[in-house]
Amino acid sequence: MNRKVLHIGIMSCQDYKKRTMAIARGEYRPPPNEPKVWFESVRSMAQILSSENQLLLRTILDNKPESLKELEVATGRSSSNLSRTLKTMARYGIVRMEKVHRNIRPVVEATDFTVQFGLYGSSRSEQCVNTERN
Repeated sequence: MNRKVLHIGIMSCQDYKKRTMAIARGEYRPPPNEPKVWFESVRSMAQILSSENQLLLRTILDNKPESLKELEVATGRSSSNLSRTLKTMARYGIVRMEKVHRNIRPVVEATDFTVQFGLYGSSRSEQCVNTERN
């Protein structure tokens, strides 16, 4: 199996905006090993990488379903639930959705995860989704 590590960062929305502006002004250049995917909290990351969703990823890896219908049968989850979950995971680069003929085939992009965060930063929490991709 080809393993791919997804580097995840945890940063408040306010701090993420400050970081983005510093990059835009040329005041900060992210090092190559800095996370490319950012969550506003450990809780928001845990929702995406819940035990149920980890099992979903393993099912995709093991069964290699050719369609969402095949994945629905393999998991017992409804197609609307799967579609919503996979779209969210795709936004973060965890899965990729391939169109094959008339079907959508899920492909796991990330099999391993590292998480980076610090305790010093803004304590103000806002709702935002922060993803950067190479």
